[in-house]
Amino acid sequence: MDPIKGETLLKVQQLRDQFDNLEKHTQWGIDFVEKYTKFVKERSEIELNYARQIRNLSKKYQPKKKEEDENKYTWCRAFHSTLNELNDYAGQHELIAENMMSQIIAELTRYAQEIKTERKSHFHDGRKAQQQIEASWKQLELCKRKFERDCKEADRAQQYFEKLDADINVTKADVEKARQQAQMRHQMASDSKNEYSSYLQKFNQEQNEHYYTIIPNIFQKIQAMEEKRIERMGESLKTFAEVDRQILPIIGKCLDGITEAAESIEPKNDSSQVIESYKSGFEPPGDVEFEDYGQAMKRTVSETSLTNSRSDNKADRSSKGKSKTLWPFIKKNKGSNPEDFSHLPPEQRRKKLQAKIDDINKDIQKEMDQRDALTKMKEVYIKNPQMGDPNSVDPRLAEIAHNIEKLQAEAQKFEGWLAEVEGRMPVKSDPPRRTSALYETQNSTPPTTTNNNNCAQDRESSPDGSYTEEPSSEVQSEVQSKVQPETAESGDEFDDPDEEMLPTIGTCKALYQFEGVNEGTISVTEGELLYVIEEDKGDGWTRVRRNEEEEGYVPTSYVEVFLDSNAKGAITYI
Repeated sequence: MDPIKGETLLKVQQLRDQFDNLEKHTQWGIDFVEKYTKFVKERSEIELNYARQIRNLSKKYQPKKKEEDENKYTWCRAFHSTLNELNDYAGQHELIAENMMSQIIAELTRYAQEIKTERKSHFHDGRKAQQQIEASWKQLELCKRKFERDCKEADRAQQYFEKLDADINVTKADVEKARQQAQMRHQMASDSKNEYSSYLQKFNQEQNEHYYTIIPNIFQKIQAMEEKRIERMGESLKTFAEVDRQILPIIGKCLDGITEAAESIEPKNDSSQVIESYKSGFEPPGDVEFEDYGQAMKRTVSETSLTNSRSDNKADRSSKGKSKTLWPFIKKNKGSNPEDFSHLPPEQRRKKLQAKIDDINKDIQKEMDQRDALTKMKEVYIKNPQMGDPNSVDPRLAEIAHNIEKLQAEAQKFEGWLAEVEGRMPVKSDPPRRTSALYETQNSTPPTTTNNNNCAQDRESSPDGSYTEEPSSEVQSEVQSKVQPETAESGDEFDDPDEEMLPTIGTCKALYQFEGVNEGTISVTEGELLYVIEEDKGDGWTRVRRNEEEEGYVPTSYVEVFLDSNAKGAITYI
C-alpha cells in the first residue's frame, strides 16, 4: 500500500466514530460557500449601482444642444472628454459585475448544487453501512441470548433428571423421560452455541470491514470532497482579485485620456476665441474737444461770421455727439431681438447673418434633393405605369417647389442685410460663402456704387445704441430684381417610356424584410438577392430589379450593396 495513502486512511480511521460531527462540518462548509456566493453577488450589485450612478452623472453634465458653443473652447472640450472617459470608466465597473456573475457566482451556485448532491450520496452510504452493522450487532445479540437461554434450560433439565434418578419413588419411565429431555436440551444448547460462535465470527468480520474498509472509504471520499470545496474557494478568491486586476489597464487608459484632455487646454487660444466672438467692429472714439461757449462773445458781430460759426458749431456738435454715443457705452436692447440682428455690433451682426444664410442654404439643398428624388420616382412611373401613377407625385413636388421659393426669398432677405453690413450689395463675382443658392443660379445686374454708399451712410444709431436702419427703396428694388422665379422643369427631362431597360450596376442582399406598400417601391424578404440598377443619390432609396419585369425602390439602409468594380463611383455600403 502507498505510504501516503495508508497514512491518510489511518487518519480517516481515527474519525470512524465521529460520523455525526463530520456530517455537521461538511454542511457548514456548504453553507459557507453559499455565504461567499451571496457576498460576491452583493459586491457585483454595488459595482452595477456605482456604474449606473457614474453614467447618470456623465449624462447629466453632457452639453445640451443650446450649449454647443462650448465646443470651441479647449477647456470645455477637455471637460467633455472627461465626461466621455468617465462613461467608459463606468463601463469597466459594469464589466466587473458581469465577470463576477459569470466567473464566480454562476460557477459557485452550480458547484454548491453538485457538492450537496455528492455529500448526500456519501452520507447516505455511511448511514446505510451503519444500519447494516447495527442490524448485525442486533442479530449477534439475539444469537447470544438464545445460546444463554438454551444453556440455562439444559442445566435445569440436567438437574431435574438427576433429581428423579436419585428418587426411588419415581418410576423408571419418568426417569427415562427426564433423561431424554435433558439430552434434548443439551443438544439445543450445543446448536445455539455453534450458531452463536458462527455468527460472532461473521459479525467480527463485518465489523472489521465496516470500521477499516467501508467507513474509511466513505470518509476518504468526504475528505476529497471537502478538500475540493476548499480549493474551489481559493480559486474563487483568486478570481475575485483577477476580475478587478483585468480592468486596471483600461481604467488607466481612461485616466490617461482625462490627463491628455487636461493637457490639451490652450488658454491663449481660448482667450482669442473670446475676442473673436465678442469683438464689435466699432472704432474707438477720438479725443473729446473743448467747446468754448464764451468764444462767441469775443467775436465781432457780423452776419457772415455769425452764420458760418453757428452752422459749423452745430455740425460739429451733431457729428461729435453722434459718434460719442456709439462706443464704448452701448446699451443692449432689452426687448425682443429683431430678425435682422440689428441689435448687435457690426461684426457680430455679420457673423449671425452669414450663419443664418448658411442654414437657409442647407434647407434649400435638402428640399432640392427631395425634389430630385421625387422627380426620379415620377420618371420611373412614367416608364413603368404599372408601378404607380406619375400624377400622385405632383402634389408633393408642388409643395417642395413652394418651400424652395419661400426659402430663396428668405435667403434673399438676409443677403440684403448682409450686404448692408458689409457696405455693398452681393455681386456675381462674390465668393461662394457669401452667395446663396439663389444667387448662384440667377443672373443679376450689379448695383451701382452710389447705392452701396447710401446703404453704408444711411445707418443711424438709436438712442440705446442699437442699429435701426432699414434698406432704402432703391436697395430693396435692386435686391428684388435679382430674384427670378424658378424655371419650370421642362417635359424633356423625362425619358421615353419605351426606352430600353437600365443595365445592372451591381447586386445587393436584403438585410431586413421590407413591405413595399407605396407606389414605386418593391417588397423584399430578408436574405433575398437582387440586382442594383440605380444607386442611392442621397435620398435614402436604391433602385433594384428582381427579374426582367419587376423593379422598384427599397430603403438603402435595408440592403447591403455590392457595386461592380467598373461602375462609376463604385462603393460598398450598408
